[in-house]
Amino acid sequence: MYGYQIAKLISSRDDSAPMMKQGALYPVLRSLERGGLLESTIETSVSGPPRRYYRITAAGRDTLARWIEMWKGSRDFIDSIIRGVQDA
Repeated sequence: MYGYQIAKLISSRDDSAPMMKQGALYPVLRSLERGGLLESTIETSVSGPPRRYYRITAAGRDTLARWIEMWKGSRDFIDSIIRGVQDA
Protein backbone atom coordinates (compact mmCIF):
# COMPACT_ATOMS: atom_id res chain seq x y z
CA MET A 1 0.00 0.00 0.00
CA TYR A 2 1.16 3.53 -0.56
CA GLY A 3 0.87 6.31 2.02
CA TYR A 4 -2.48 7.73 0.91
CA GLN A 5 -4.04 4.25 0.92
CA ILE A 6 -2.70 3.63 4.43
CA ALA A 7 -4.14 6.94 5.66
CA LYS A 8 -7.53 6.12 4.10
CA LEU A 9 -7.53 2.64 5.64
CA ILE A 10 -6.75 3.99 9.10
CA SER A 11 -9.46 6.64 8.91
CA SER A 12 -12.01 4.18 7.48
CA ARG A 13 -11.83 2.14 10.69
CA ASP A 14 -13.74 4.87 12.53
CA ASP A 15 -16.07 7.22 10.67
CA SER A 16 -15.81 9.82 13.43
CA ALA A 17 -12.02 9.95 13.19
CA PRO A 18 -10.51 12.59 10.92
CA MET A 19 -8.48 11.31 8.01
CA MET A 20 -4.87 10.86 9.05
CA LYS A 21 -2.74 13.69 7.76
CA GLN A 22 -0.22 12.34 5.28
CA GLY A 23 2.31 14.86 6.57
CA ALA A 24 2.26 13.04 9.91
CA LEU A 25 2.17 9.56 8.39
CA TYR A 26 5.22 9.69 6.13
CA PRO A 27 7.80 10.38 8.86
CA VAL A 28 6.41 7.39 10.77
CA LEU A 29 6.62 5.18 7.69
CA ARG A 30 10.22 6.29 7.05
CA SER A 31 11.15 5.63 10.68
CA LEU A 32 9.60 2.15 10.57
CA GLU A 33 11.49 1.45 7.35
CA ARG A 34 14.79 2.62 8.85
CA GLY A 35 14.10 0.29 11.77
CA GLY A 36 13.64 -2.66 9.42
CA LEU A 37 9.94 -3.04 10.24
CA LEU A 38 8.79 -1.98 6.76
CA GLU A 39 10.31 -2.14 3.31
CA SER A 40 9.32 -0.09 0.32
CA THR A 41 9.49 -0.08 -3.44
CA ILE A 42 8.81 2.74 -5.86
CA GLU A 43 6.42 1.89 -8.68
CA THR A 44 5.11 3.88 -11.60
CA SER A 45 1.56 5.14 -11.47
CA VAL A 46 -0.83 5.54 -14.38
CA SER A 47 -2.46 8.55 -12.71
CA GLY A 48 0.46 10.63 -11.51
CA PRO A 49 4.00 10.49 -10.17
CA PRO A 50 5.61 7.23 -9.03
CA ARG A 51 4.38 5.92 -5.68
CA ARG A 52 6.27 4.37 -2.79
CA TYR A 53 4.58 1.15 -1.72
CA TYR A 54 5.19 -0.12 1.80
CA ARG A 55 5.18 -3.72 2.98
CA ILE A 56 5.64 -5.08 6.50
CA THR A 57 8.72 -7.25 7.05
CA ALA A 58 8.98 -10.41 9.17
CA ALA A 59 10.63 -8.31 11.89
CA GLY A 60 7.75 -5.85 11.55
CA ARG A 61 5.19 -8.63 12.07
CA ASP A 62 7.04 -9.86 15.17
CA THR A 63 7.25 -6.33 16.57
CA LEU A 64 3.58 -5.70 15.81
CA ALA A 65 2.60 -8.87 17.69
CA ARG A 66 4.60 -7.67 20.73
CA TRP A 67 3.06 -4.17 20.53
CA ILE A 68 -0.43 -5.69 20.39
CA GLU A 69 0.25 -7.75 23.53
CA MET A 70 1.64 -4.68 25.32
CA TRP A 71 -1.43 -2.67 24.31
CA LYS A 72 -3.77 -5.41 25.54
CA GLY A 73 -1.99 -5.40 28.91
CA SER A 74 -2.27 -1.62 29.16
CA ARG A 75 -5.91 -1.70 28.12
CA ASP A 76 -6.74 -4.40 30.67
CA PHE A 77 -5.02 -2.40 33.42
CA ILE A 78 -6.91 0.79 32.54
CA ASP A 79 -10.20 -1.11 32.26
CA SER A 80 -9.69 -2.52 35.77
CA ILE A 81 -9.10 0.99 37.13
CA ILE A 82 -12.25 2.27 35.41
CA ARG A 83 -14.29 -0.64 36.78
CA GLY A 84 -12.93 0.09 40.27
CA VAL A 85 -13.94 3.74 40.03
CA GLN A 86 -17.39 2.88 38.69
CA ASP A 87 -17.96 0.30 41.45
CA ALA A 88 -16.89 2.69 44.22
